[in-house]
Amino acid sequence: MSGIPRSTCYYRPMTREKRRADADLRDRIEQIALEFPRYGYRRITHQLKRDGLCVNHKRILRVMRESSLLVAAKKGWRKTTDSNHPFPVYPDLAKGLTLNAINQLWVADITYIRIETGFVYLAVILDAFSRRVLGYHVSARLDAEIALHALNMAIYHREPLLGVIHHSDRGVQYASADYTERLKAASFRISMARKGNPYDNAKAESFFKTLKAEEVYLSEYRDLAEVRERIPYFLETVYNKKRLHSSLGYLPPEEFENQLDFGELETARCPVGLP
Repeated sequence: MSGIPRSTCYYRPMTREKRRADADLRDRIEQIALEFPRYGYRRITHQLKRDGLCVNHKRILRVMRESSLLVAAKKGWRKTTDSNHPFPVYPDLAKGLTLNAINQLWVADITYIRIETGFVYLAVILDAFSRRVLGYHVSARLDAEIALHALNMAIYHREPLLGVIHHSDRGVQYASADYTERLKAASFRISMARKGNPYDNAKAESFFKTLKAEEVYLSEYRDLAEVRERIPYFLETVYNKKRLHSSLGYLPPEEFENQLDFGELETARCPVGLP
């Protein structure tokens, strides 16, 4: 054996046509990366295929690596859950639940967003099956009102079926009397994660990871007003309508829902609208 790698025997220099094709591909990748700065090579590959291009993920990875277009997630953490309160807690109804339709399970959570003078907070409600953001609210205060505003928005726009499971952590915002009474009035089944176990609300945690990596960490918000201006665009236009989700077969949540067969859903609707 000569010790020469086998691949050396098959090496062919890159032709002018191949270099031109790579340059065209790189231009298209850069266009996608400008709109979705935290897209990795897998999502960009699927987006290119949706655009009608026949591409291989290995080639995309190579081009992105050569062009320094690969991204690394930035991490951060701030406590938003206070489970030391006198309110009742509820059993975990989401554990082991098999999802096959929208409006079976809604998940709720709160995260923080840094601004120049400190932090503001974002509460969201997601449909666990489609990962669609149903309701949200940004506030300078971490109280029950922020969660309640997000819930009211979700109920108003979604008109959920009776008996939807609402799952959250055991934080005081979700255990408060005002919040749980609102859930009961709308005929939700209340579910809470086990204490100290973030994996019980993994879908919400995954969403916040995406939000931070693809919007928050790429921005420098001056104040609450700027967060309230920019976050809705990301949630409603980018995340719900454009961003490809690997768990949804690389479809955006809104498109995924539009492909579902709604004929099999129950027709009973929640009679409780916004107060």
